[in-house]
Amino acid sequence: MILQEPLDKEQEDWLRKKRLLQPEEQILAYGKAGEGNMNVVIRVKTNVKSFILKQSRPYVNKYPQVPAPKERILTEKAFYQAIAHDQILAMYSPTMIQFYAESMVMVLDDLGNTADFNQIYKEPPSFSFVDAGSLISYLIRLHGIEARDFPDNSAMKTLNHEHIFVYPYLEDNGFDLDQVQPGLQEIAVFFKKNQKLKYEILALGERYLSKGNHLLHGDFYPGSWMKVSNGIKVIDTEFAFVGDREFDLGVMLAHLKLAKIPQKMIDITQNLYSEANAIDTKLLRKYMGVEILRRLIGLAQLPLHLSLGEKQSLCEEASAMIL
Repeated sequence: MILQEPLDKEQEDWLRKKRLLQPEEQILAYGKAGEGNMNVVIRVKTNVKSFILKQSRPYVNKYPQVPAPKERILTEKAFYQAIAHDQILAMYSPTMIQFYAESMVMVLDDLGNTADFNQIYKEPPSFSFVDAGSLISYLIRLHGIEARDFPDNSAMKTLNHEHIFVYPYLEDNGFDLDQVQPGLQEIAVFFKKNQKLKYEILALGERYLSKGNHLLHGDFYPGSWMKVSNGIKVIDTEFAFVGDREFDLGVMLAHLKLAKIPQKMIDITQNLYSEANAIDTKLLRKYMGVEILRRLIGLAQLPLHLSLGEKQSLCEEASAMIL
């Protein structure tokens, strides 16, 4: 069964066959739930309830030309199972209602009309001490979960490795950054030609691919954080793996910097984490640096409100973090 809009008879028959709908239950609305990058995500609203359908395909939903392992949703399932016994982490996460392996479809509870944190990239950025504390509490708790038997998620790590550590630094990767912002391609060339920088990034990439000691979210950026009426929910865990906890924290801090959150708030956020867990500050800065660079000169662009000069300064700062 293939999820798609609009609703057709095949999809409705499938929903009824799986008893996700009662015999007399009527579908009132069926449509896209948010801007999913990796997967197809559909909200189903009936006269009784609403729920979310999520399906992985053998490509990235936002970029169909980019292949991706369709089994990634199995990792998301394993993640929710791994944290299910932890009441605090469960509070931060949507509830998995059902999973259908033959269709690679996950059924989740509907978080309602929520918004992700992508608004922090706007000016002025909106990110509070309460937000920082809540997200760091989630990370601390997550990184303490026993993850010995968690799937290695090697296919998704390989995909992410390509787009973090390799693709942005290919001199001719076919992606014209001037289409993002005129003049950005010329800035990027300087970093694409920096052999010392590329060597350090490749070395860090090898570390990323190796197995670490802590269960990670794997894509802990504002698009995965959802504002709900009673706090924050964290979604989209298909990149989860066991690795360096500095990776999750580094990605988070990198996005605060990209959003022009004041450095004082970034320092407070880092300190909140380091008060609970010892971190390798040098490794943290390297992960921050590669995330900043790949978001500025790689394929995974963001709705940033940055001038060309600001982007150049951030690239230079990120390079210094890595070197």
